Amino acid sequence: MGKFYDTTPIYYANDVPHIGSAYTTVAADVLARYHRRLGDDTFFLTGTDEHGAKVAEAAAQHGVTPKEYTDRIVAHFKAAWRLLEISNDYFVRTTDPRHEAGVQAFLARLYDNGEIYKGKYEGLYCVGCEAYVSPDELVDGLCPVHRRPPIVYAEENYFFRLGKYQDILAKAIADESDPNHYEVAPLARRNEVLGKLRVGLSDISISRASLKWGIPLPFDPSQTAYVWVDALLNYVTAIGYADDPATFARYWPADVQVVGKDILWFHAIIWPAMLIAAGVKPPKLVFAHGFFTVNGQKMSKSLGNVIVPGELVERFGADAARYLLLSEFPFGVDGDISLPSFVARYNAELANDLGNLLNRTVAMLNRYQQREVQAPGAATGVDEDLRTLALDTARELRARLDRLEFQEAIGAVRGLVTRANRYVEETAPWTLAKGDRSRLATVLYNLAEAERLAAELLWPFMPGASERMVAQLGTQLGLGGGWRGQALTWGQLPPGTKVTPKPTPLFPKIER
Repeated sequence: MGKFYDTTPIYYANDVPHIGSAYTTVAADVLARYHRRLGDDTFFLTGTDEHGAKVAEAAAQHGVTPKEYTDRIVAHFKAAWRLLEISNDYFVRTTDPRHEAGVQAFLARLYDNGEIYKGKYEGLYCVGCEAYVSPDELVDGLCPVHRRPPIVYAEENYFFRLGKYQDILAKAIADESDPNHYEVAPLARRNEVLGKLRVGLSDISISRASLKWGIPLPFDPSQTAYVWVDALLNYVTAIGYADDPATFARYWPADVQVVGKDILWFHAIIWPAMLIAAGVKPPKLVFAHGFFTVNGQKMSKSLGNVIVPGELVERFGADAARYLLLSEFPFGVDGDISLPSFVARYNAELANDLGNLLNRTVAMLNRYQQREVQAPGAATGVDEDLRTLALDTARELRARLDRLEFQEAIGAVRGLVTRANRYVEETAPWTLAKGDRSRLATVLYNLAEAERLAAELLWPFMPGASERMVAQLGTQLGLGGGWRGQALTWGQLPPGTKVTPKPTPLFPKIER
């Protein structure tokens, strides 16, 4: 047993959640659930980023104060995560007094360490990105992400000495023996970060004199903290950086910080530099996933292709929505999704393969053995094939999840389900029921045990469906002491277990 602390980025509270933020959050939730099954002391954090120019602008457009506006948006995020059965331990808001006090304590430490100085900034600033942009980053004079011209920004504010950390960060990433070592993944993102570090770093402005919707600097209350500096610090303020040293020591450094590739720069360069400057270890791993398009196009309100979490849950249910989000393409690369593709995958993999296997097994146990799972007799080669694959699948799933390979982890369990369905055809229980009752008991035991293991392995992805699976099998998850005990070994289902009187469809088929 160990500890595990994982985070999502905190989502900008200028609009309601969409499928992109759901993708990140479900992935982090799967990791948290996985580590809870291992028995690790787990803390899973998500939340909202509520300061900055974009929020102030959106609030003004709606005729309310920024706090009133963010209260509305936060309610949407919390409702969406409840729908998706997100199991976060804490929901941080950057307007929380605790967070604000933590930000001020951290910035005061940087200031006292000589890492912050006053200067004048003149340059281009994209309000949409809440970040500075250089002229060579523009496309036809526009921000390449938001397709808006940046504003010319000039004022006296405070700077963080980021430039001095160029070589320190490069060494921390590349050298595993470095005391500040941290990983950036996947490999393409690591190479991207190291490439930018070779180009060089400039000091960055960390305050605003003209924007009042933010946290006042502790050493100059006339200025507020730059929204990204404020936001990044949530990962330490939420676990007690300034007010609970025991909890902070218990969980920090973060084990995995899951982000989108568009905010990699902030999380893999600025954030570790700030931590090292304050004498705090960087997170162990920053993992930047890719983007997806919808039907081959970028999500856009004007195109009408923005998908919200509630729409997915209403169509497929929470468990299937979670499964579908992480099974369409590998985590870490770009991909494309579509609702028709989701429907096809749902019907093929969940309704037909997984759901039908459970229905057949429960029905046969009712028909041939009065609902009872009986002790297996001697095994044949086909039985050993199924058993070996089940144990191999358990090992593979753990290895895949350790590397954040969600699609591949799901694929491993799909392989077990496919093999179990083929096992039904190979053994023909309906024929065995006419004479070889001992062999029948072995086959039905093996089917029930394969499904128990499949349910166990799918629990981080589909917690509710997994629990409904084992309930129909007359048992529960975690037999034999959980994932560090015997739960993932073969033969944990006790003979004499009685399945439900009749099967209940786990995933009713969806008509297109």
